[in-house]
Amino acid sequence: MQITYHGHSCFKLKGELGSVVLDPFDEKVMGFPLAKLSAELVTISHNHDDHNAKDKVKGTSKREKPFIIDFPGEYEVGGISVFGTKTFHDQVGGAEKGNNIVFKILIDGLSVCHLGDLAHQLDEKQLDSIGMVDVLFLPVGGPFSLMNEEAIKVANAISPSILIPMHYSDSAYPSDTRVKPLEQFLQSFGVTLEPEDKLIVEKDRLPEEMQLVVLRRS
Repeated sequence: MQITYHGHSCFKLKGELGSVVLDPFDEKVMGFPLAKLSAELVTISHNHDDHNAKDKVKGTSKREKPFIIDFPGEYEVGGISVFGTKTFHDQVGGAEKGNNIVFKILIDGLSVCHLGDLAHQLDEKQLDSIGMVDVLFLPVGGPFSLMNEEAIKVANAISPSILIPMHYSDSAYPSDTRVKPLEQFLQSFGVTLEPEDKLIVEKDRLPEEMQLVVLRRS
């Protein structure tokens, strides 16, 4: 399976049976363009314009229009399974920022989890629902989602083989953004890393201990 990063919280998974785009954004909101993307499935963690631009993703030769998943539950499309767990975009049960969906995608024998704009620690029921994870996409830049040490706590609770940060600012972000830069999270994590253009993940070559990988925005 190939993973590419397209900025903010948007990724594309490309597997043998199809492709999935996660949380495409509206470039008018973000201030920088979203690459032209196509996929069989699109997952939307919550209905905010920087995560829900499903119309930006085109269909493929396999499927004229992507299958949109924006609600908790269990789904299976073209051999790719998706499981959505209800969480919250704040620390008060959604009272301020609403709900958030954590999606786990089973593709090419791998378990890939996207936390959306999760803003709280996961309880035992939520952790059990998510289950085992090979690759985790983790929001790290706040301010209305996880950041720094709180993000690291969630990563340790899920304990993926590969950890990929998302939802952090870079030079393309508007100057008035409140989203923190990646460097702040890396400092909390205690590492410095060079970004990679893409990541190829194979089930039989997963690291034995959690490995942090930074992807360059495409």
